[in-house]
Amino acid sequence: MGRGQELDLSSSGRDSKKGERVGGGGNVRFRSINSDLSLPLSQGLSCHLWDGDVLCLPGSLVSAPGPVLVPTRLQTELVLRCHEETDCDLCVRVAVHLAVHGYWEDPEDEEKFRRAADPELEEPRNASLQAHIVLSFQAYPTAHCVLLEVQVPAALVQPGQSVGSIVFDCFEAALGAEVQIWSYTQPRYQKELNLTQQLPDCRGLEVQDNIQSCWALPWLNVSADGEDVRLVLDVSEEQRFGLSLYWNQDQGPIKPWWHSNLVWPLEPDSVRTSICPFREDPRAHRNLWRAARLQLLPSRGWRLDAPCSLPAEATLCWQALDGGPCLPLVPPLPRENVTVNKVLEFPLRKGHPNVCVQVSTWEKLQMQECLWADSLGPLKDDMLLVETRGPQDNGSLCALEPSGCTPLLSRASTRAARLGEQLLQDVQSGQCLQLWDSDLGALWACPMDKYIHQRWALVWLACLLLAAVLFLLLLLKMNPVKGWLRLLKENIRAGAASRSRAALLLYSADDASFERLVGALASALCQLPLRVAVDLWSRRDLSAQGALAWFHAQRRQTLQEGGVVVLLFSPGAVALCREWLQDATSAPRAHGPHDAFAASLSCVLPDFLQGRAPGRYVGAYFDKLLPADAVPALFRSVPVFSLPSQLPDFLGILQGPTAPRSRRLAERAEQVSRALQPALDSCFRPPGALGTGCGMGPEAGVRT
Repeated sequence: MGRGQELDLSSSGRDSKKGERVGGGGNVRFRSINSDLSLPLSQGLSCHLWDGDVLCLPGSLVSAPGPVLVPTRLQTELVLRCHEETDCDLCVRVAVHLAVHGYWEDPEDEEKFRRAADPELEEPRNASLQAHIVLSFQAYPTAHCVLLEVQVPAALVQPGQSVGSIVFDCFEAALGAEVQIWSYTQPRYQKELNLTQQLPDCRGLEVQDNIQSCWALPWLNVSADGEDVRLVLDVSEEQRFGLSLYWNQDQGPIKPWWHSNLVWPLEPDSVRTSICPFREDPRAHRNLWRAARLQLLPSRGWRLDAPCSLPAEATLCWQALDGGPCLPLVPPLPRENVTVNKVLEFPLRKGHPNVCVQVSTWEKLQMQECLWADSLGPLKDDMLLVETRGPQDNGSLCALEPSGCTPLLSRASTRAARLGEQLLQDVQSGQCLQLWDSDLGALWACPMDKYIHQRWALVWLACLLLAAVLFLLLLLKMNPVKGWLRLLKENIRAGAASRSRAALLLYSADDASFERLVGALASALCQLPLRVAVDLWSRRDLSAQGALAWFHAQRRQTLQEGGVVVLLFSPGAVALCREWLQDATSAPRAHGPHDAFAASLSCVLPDFLQGRAPGRYVGAYFDKLLPADAVPALFRSVPVFSLPSQLPDFLGILQGPTAPRSRRLAERAEQVSRALQPALDSCFRPPGALGTGCGMGPEAGVRT
């Protein structure tokens, strides 16, 4: 290709109005030009380019004396200015679209202007509208300002109408630079137009072979195998380059991790290229969300703490005491884009423990936190009422329930509908807490405790009457009364202990044999004064609610009743824990739809990391299935027992303050051990027996 040729990188131009950001790249075509600078014009326009650069001084806004010619839109196009086929420079072509703005203040002036351009006059004058257009181009470290004198014939002057465009061909720019373009008139009749464009580097160009500076850079490729990432440089022996790994962030300067001078070419401004290989990697996003935290701040403020920016939305939701999904407060409160590490304000007048924050990306829930639960206490049995107000002060109230927003004065078979009149009276008498108020409506939190107490009062009254009748009947037979009273005393004691202590058993479903062993342990514990919850007995609820929601409800109920969460460690459970703790040698694996242990780690791990686990959690493992040192150190902040050798101590911790004396406890431990023995024998078969045994399947093993 000879001198004076141009390579066009974009068949369709990029355009922008005020403040818009555009990119580059596109199809490729060659075109010959006759000069180093050209100004293509629309038909009827004339233009003169002043020699040399001018000062970029927009000045202040002035009023137009009448119709004026002003720029209305900027359009860019990337081209290559080539001296030879393999010796090209990147260039930005700018098109300025023009229009007529303003009107004649004096009709006589308009008439004179029209008559001067009338072709039927014997001696018509060449009347035209003239403007000085400034085009400013800045790309670090260079800046240019050019002045264009444009004229449009009077016949084309129609206020508010476009008159065409002029094209400046072109501004040279560096690869990968961010360029800013402004355009305005002198004097300035309106706010200047501006456009920001990120130019491609050598990786983003399809014609890098035509740019000699691209030949000096090595090409980078990134591949990942599990958690190991490999950076491959395609570089020849003659190349000299530098490699830097850094943390790119939106706020503040970049944080260098590592730098090796291999080295950059010894030039004052050498060509560089950069790549962010993990921007779209789902594993990197999972690690980022695991490190994110929601934090409640004073005066209704909150913040999402994360190492770097996250494209997410936040919404407030209402978490009922009886579990179930957290119900979004939309409407009336809209979703809000989240800016990480920035303090945000709750649009509420007062806080409430049942109000939670949900953060999601692309309709996927990433995290949920009830931020007021620590400062205002546990969840309350309150009903959330949504008040909507019409244009003529006619409002309505409905109760937020899982089935929807139920009108208070309706015939629906829900708790809110049955108590609709009472709740309406509570709002009117000021017994409900107003959480939010605006012209559109309000949110009210109404206590339900008194209605529950009334219902239980009737139940207790009926029980007392029944007890009195039974007592009279028993007086008729005095001989068996003592035995019956002794039996009744034991049952009442066992029932009280059962109600006062609950246990949630979490385990990893390594294989069928291990699940049978867990089932045998849960059944044996139920024979004691314990109430045991395990996902083996709740598969229908798991399928309906999902593993995470089921675990949330069970954990909340267990801890509120003073119970304990039991983490039963196995090879699979240890592997999952280390995977969540980002152990370098562990590899992600798929989990079953009913694996509550995998789903629970997102909530269990923060309790251990933030020191809230003691008193709430206890660990256990089977002697022959797992060595004692296999349990991760993080979980040893709570008691961890070996079964069945430490069964007495394990049962004492589970039963808490209601645990019997040591002799009785030893008897119960022996009872549980006998119940476990058949399942243990089935798990640990001797060598050569059929089956793989507990934790011996293809997915078992402790990762170190």
